[in-house]
Amino acid sequence: MAESYSYVNFRFGNNLDKVRRSRQIISVFFKFGLDYFLDRSRINLITRLRRRRKGYQKLSNAEKLRMAFEELGPTFIKFGQILSTRPDFLPPDYIHELEKLQDAVAPVEFEKIQEVIEKELQKPIPEVFKEFDEIPVASASLSQVHRAVLHNGKVVAVKIQKPDIQYTIELDISILETFANIIENRFPEGPVYHPTATVEELKKTIRKELDFLNEAYNFERFRTNFKEVDYIKIPEVHWDLTTVHLLTMEYIDGIKISEITQEKYRSQFDLQKIAKQAAEALFKQILLDGFFHADPHPGNLFIIPPNTIVMLDVGMTGHLDDQSLISIAKILRAINHRDFDQIVRGLQELGFIMQEVDKIALRHDIKELLDVYADRPYKTVSLARMNQDVMEISIRHKLALPSNFVMMIRAMSIAETIGKQLEPDFNMFEILKPLTRKMYLKLYSPRSWKKRTANMIDASVELIEHLPQNMYDLLEKLKEGQFEIHLEHHRLENLANEIKESSNHISMSLIIAALIIGSSIIVQQKIGPLIANVSLWGILGFVIAAIMGIGLLISSMQRKRRKR
Repeated sequence: MAESYSYVNFRFGNNLDKVRRSRQIISVFFKFGLDYFLDRSRINLITRLRRRRKGYQKLSNAEKLRMAFEELGPTFIKFGQILSTRPDFLPPDYIHELEKLQDAVAPVEFEKIQEVIEKELQKPIPEVFKEFDEIPVASASLSQVHRAVLHNGKVVAVKIQKPDIQYTIELDISILETFANIIENRFPEGPVYHPTATVEELKKTIRKELDFLNEAYNFERFRTNFKEVDYIKIPEVHWDLTTVHLLTMEYIDGIKISEITQEKYRSQFDLQKIAKQAAEALFKQILLDGFFHADPHPGNLFIIPPNTIVMLDVGMTGHLDDQSLISIAKILRAINHRDFDQIVRGLQELGFIMQEVDKIALRHDIKELLDVYADRPYKTVSLARMNQDVMEISIRHKLALPSNFVMMIRAMSIAETIGKQLEPDFNMFEILKPLTRKMYLKLYSPRSWKKRTANMIDASVELIEHLPQNMYDLLEKLKEGQFEIHLEHHRLENLANEIKESSNHISMSLIIAALIIGSSIIVQQKIGPLIANVSLWGILGFVIAAIMGIGLLISSMQRKRRKR
């Protein structure tokens, strides 16, 4: 079996590939009129600008961004898809547009795919497979899937990573990191979430998706979590035929969940039951297992008649640890009791509040949000709309939403959308209530208390064990005068620079004033050599004062320009 995914430091063809690709990316951005956030002085070093096409001027910026990502290929399509899961990064119109990005692309010719398969398995295809379909059943930007039959008769799906895709993606990520730094330097007072953080998240997510062993482990974990749920089916992984770049799993034939509403399929499926079970499965993953499918869009959910749900493409997953689930339980209970202080404390425990916020204003906004939805019938409440309101509050108060929670919110919104497509009267909240009760029972069960008590005892014992040594070290430092307190200031550099510049300007102004006054006295008293009955020293003083005054004026104008 191949080694785990390697984060190679590519040389990118002595940087020539990077320069060419950078030029291509920038040209596409200019083509669609998306150059307003780039530093043209730097761009001109690596590209000649294309003239903007008039046909794109009528499109919205969100549409232009989607079309640019589509033209730039796999990395940017994946980048757009990841951005579409982050409504805390982008406004709703951008999210809606990027959700349209399609991952279906033309397949790679079979000869190249055959080379990858035989390199990964270190055997010719006929030795491993009795049959192997050369035409793929699906093709995406990173991989394509072929149907095959093993020599024991089992039908399998073989997912193969496209050749050289790792190089292409690492090259694009390297360029995106450079662009992100340029944008942050150009807009230093930008939003809470900076471009560099977005690119870093893209890097982590896409590298996970490139590691097919990671997806194989996810399948196994889901199989374990759903082993007692008969209406969920997870493909079985063939580990002896799975590597970092190749995943072999059980082939399951089914219909996409988005297609079962078609008239020709209606008699085969129980739509109401499927909608309910799909939502129950997602809430189980989030609230009970703490491990969930982060991209449960219709293309990743197949249905076998009458109501068996098949989970596919589990490369992108979210995780919630026990402490996070306990904090979520506290927030849900606080919402039920309208305890706004406890809600804020729960958000702090989850890491949403990372800096000083106006807690009074935050409590007020939370109260307003709950008042809007409190007395409505559940049928009239849209979870997607509620999630959008939550995001708006988060952005307004500059709350830091961990990516796992954003993925959780998006997954629930997708589940609600699918549910309403299958059943117009679908109600997510009615399904959520019993799962919430199960979560409480799990988190506060004797077994859970026993586990938490054991952890507390271990932590206390460790603290007591280290306390004497820590106290001794502290006293030794105090005795030797080595005890130091480090104070760290945040964002005071600008203030210090402002004070320094202002002090310099005041000093210069005083010197200029002194020169003018002194020169006036010298001219009046006719001191020193005279020219046309005017003191030469007085004239020289006025000239120096004028030069210094012009310099001070230029410096002030440059300072104002920098502030803008």
